[in-house]
Amino acid sequence: MEIVGNLVADPPVRNLLVLGYPDVYQAGDHIPEVLRYNPIACEGFNDRLLEDYKRKGLHLNEIKLMPNGKGWLILEFGGETKQEVDDRAHSLMEHLKNQKNAPTMQLYDDKPREHQIWEIRESALGGSSFVPGKEPAWAGWEDSAVPADRVGSYLRDLDALFGKYGWQPSIFGHFGQGCLHIRVPFELTTQTGLDRFRSFMDEATTLVVKYGGSFSGEHGDGQARAQFLPKLFGDEIVEAFREFKAIWDPDGKMNPGKAIDAYSITENLKLGTNYDPPQPKTHFHYEADRFSFSNATLRCVGVGKCRREENGTMCPSYMVTHEEMHSTRGRARLLFEMLQGNPLSDGWRDEHVKEALDLCLSCKGCKGECPVNVDIATYKSEFLSHYYDGRLRPRSAYASGLIHRWARVASWMPATANFFTQTPGLSNLAKLAAGYSQKRQIPPFAPRTFKQWFAARVRHNEHKPKVILWADTFNNHFTPGVARAAVEVLEDAGYQVCVPRKSLCCGRPLYDYGMLDLAEKLLREILTSLRPAIQQGIPVIGLEPSCVTVFRDEMTNLIHGDEDAKRLQQQTFLLSEFLEQKAGDYQIPQLKRQAVVHGHCHHKSTLQFEAEEKVLRKTGLEYQILDSGCCGMAGAFGYERDHYAVGIKCGERVLLPAIRTASKGALIIADGFS
Repeated sequence: MEIVGNLVADPPVRNLLVLGYPDVYQAGDHIPEVLRYNPIACEGFNDRLLEDYKRKGLHLNEIKLMPNGKGWLILEFGGETKQEVDDRAHSLMEHLKNQKNAPTMQLYDDKPREHQIWEIRESALGGSSFVPGKEPAWAGWEDSAVPADRVGSYLRDLDALFGKYGWQPSIFGHFGQGCLHIRVPFELTTQTGLDRFRSFMDEATTLVVKYGGSFSGEHGDGQARAQFLPKLFGDEIVEAFREFKAIWDPDGKMNPGKAIDAYSITENLKLGTNYDPPQPKTHFHYEADRFSFSNATLRCVGVGKCRREENGTMCPSYMVTHEEMHSTRGRARLLFEMLQGNPLSDGWRDEHVKEALDLCLSCKGCKGECPVNVDIATYKSEFLSHYYDGRLRPRSAYASGLIHRWARVASWMPATANFFTQTPGLSNLAKLAAGYSQKRQIPPFAPRTFKQWFAARVRHNEHKPKVILWADTFNNHFTPGVARAAVEVLEDAGYQVCVPRKSLCCGRPLYDYGMLDLAEKLLREILTSLRPAIQQGIPVIGLEPSCVTVFRDEMTNLIHGDEDAKRLQQQTFLLSEFLEQKAGDYQIPQLKRQAVVHGHCHHKSTLQFEAEEKVLRKTGLEYQILDSGCCGMAGAFGYERDHYAVGIKCGERVLLPAIRTASKGALIIADGFS
């Protein structure tokens, strides 16, 4: 056998033209017309996909770039020169502009914007799965294809068929090739649901055959839809398949039940009527997963966006190890198998799961960047809480997880504490006791805490609006100058700054080690102490992103149903967010310098970095925001002896080289103590 392949040149210059239509059917109708202009890509989707993104808070800025419409085509043109690709795009635009009911159009010819538009399309598979307020969507009819000149008509009939079953799925795919990727909200755990699934698949197969297409445009059909191959190919061709296979496999032992003599479409499902996973009692409530950790482990649909290496925050451990077990997808799969008891059989005490979660830096990159919002940081915390139930934890868990206690003791005698942590020889013993790498330096305690300074100063702006400045453990005990500066800014902006007198801690480090009973206790203390202020609507302003995310993320997941927890979630701001949203008229002092900016992982993945950028622009800084992912410290992760090497690799990927090559005198800006 001989196969001849044609190589296609990769054009060095590209642009994107996006066309917006009143509906996705009309977008499909236009495909033959736009293909005459030889785009190298022609992708499409409908407005339901963007609605899914909005429900998830996914790609909100990118969506704003799209032209008006309810159905879109993304056309990419490639060539040797910018003039060439622009001419082709403009020729198509001129042609379409003169038509009745012309689509809206937007041309993008700069790489950052092109990347943003592609993100909308590339996230479609995960972005249309596990959408808040909607039933989970599954594969099954995710790969049908018809001739490109029949896409519009096929879409009308297919969407009508969806409507017959009461479904309104998001539609997307490679429209230029006539291939559609659609995940459908099948109900796959009841007999009624499976009967509807089988019935739909039968009708959909009839429909795609009517249009001269296939139910497997680019994926395999050996098992998932093989029951319907006779309807697609005809009995004569399927019999030829059977005869051909018998030549090589007369006893039918090689991969039986695939393609010919196939399994039923409802056999061997991941779910099915026998799917009855355990529902373990958990600390977190998983409201977004219908209050079920088992449902949470189903979120991953295998897209593999977590396996990228070039940009973003997700997934730092995969970026430096290149191991599937250290990716978001690998960890999610292991947790699913752990609950099924097959092949992993030790439940919460399973060492394979612990090993896979060990290098998770709890950066929350997956929650923010995974299209289905798999939240491994939370799952890791949950797992460790059960794994160590009744067991001793590693030394580093007590040293770092209980830092709020050690710091409070150190505040009584900071010089003595620093003597043991900073003196050569003694500091080595301190690091050994804490489980830290000897290559790290323990940060010194400040001689005077921020709260001690604040209690001794004269009150300012007594008749101005009140704000609460959250004096987190790190800025209070280690870098009080940061909190003092925040007081100056807020008072200059016209606010009366209040600081809780009671020693309160959100317990952020506790989550990294699964100390969730204590974490919940600390949160309840905060709610009790701040309840009057919360009910008055007084804003709470945090400086440490990881502490702010406790109030905005973990708190309502750990303490479900508390209305004041929900209020605090809505009333908590980072300083930059508060200045932008509540003090927009404040004239920020100018700082005419160059700066290299590294955003905290939680800030980028959970809180978003927009407000920070706006504040930086107002300062007059000439700055570069690094796409540096995780710095590798991740709280105490990078301090720990067993994690030091991975932490260094994370930092060396982008951040540390950028700092070393920064211009002399440039500011290095990084929010977050770690």
